[in-house]
Amino acid sequence: MAALRVLVGVKRVIDYAVRVRVTPDGGSVQTQGVKHSLNPFCEIALEEAVRLRERGAAAEVIAVSVGTKASQECLRSALAVGADRALLLEAPPEASLGPREVAMALTELSRRLKPNLVLLGKQAIDDDCNQTGQLLAAMLDWPQGTFASRLEVEGEAAKVEREVDGGLETLRLRLPAVLTADLRLNEPRYATLPNIMKAKKKPLEVIPLSDFGVPAGSPRLRVLRLEEPPARTAGEKVEDAATLIQKLRNCGRI
Repeated sequence: MAALRVLVGVKRVIDYAVRVRVTPDGGSVQTQGVKHSLNPFCEIALEEAVRLRERGAAAEVIAVSVGTKASQECLRSALAVGADRALLLEAPPEASLGPREVAMALTELSRRLKPNLVLLGKQAIDDDCNQTGQLLAAMLDWPQGTFASRLEVEGEAAKVEREVDGGLETLRLRLPAVLTADLRLNEPRYATLPNIMKAKKKPLEVIPLSDFGVPAGSPRLRVLRLEEPPARTAGEKVEDAATLIQKLRNCGRI
């Protein structure tokens, strides 16, 4: 089999180091003036794709994002890390996209580009969604390997090691396939300044999301309300173990 064409899905999220604040109406989180970055699990998926190309297993790495115009920033970051080109399936600012809508767009894109491998992060840290990869594999009728912690390409197949409750599970998938990256798959690299400058000259194509047959209107998955966790109460020191047991009994803990 010739070298692979790898499609990597990336998502723009609020930076993991930023403290998330809920809007007063509880309908969403505050995004104005908040630092955004590439979803950490998408970074892992991208790193694995770049490593495949460096090992000669992949001929081309294409980064794709489904979102608003602001997602171009993350695509430029993906190009700086090593993606060859990038695609933005641009949605209008008022659009509300769920896993199903994103999977539908990626399905149509995969049919057009015909990649051998689609790599996604196992979940997004902003909404904890981990369904897009599974939905995409079902729509394409491709094999899938979720929560991958190790990947080896062997000819026309991919050997995937994934962590399960009972230990490790090894799958052998016929390509083309869909994989989602777990935390221990690799350690993403940092983009160097020369590569950041080179990324400005790499192609970044913007295509309207409406060209991919994604239905308009509200997604099937909707967030009804968001609430910040309750503030933690102060701890209390006790003189000895007997006092501790008595206090635990009084509050119904034991």
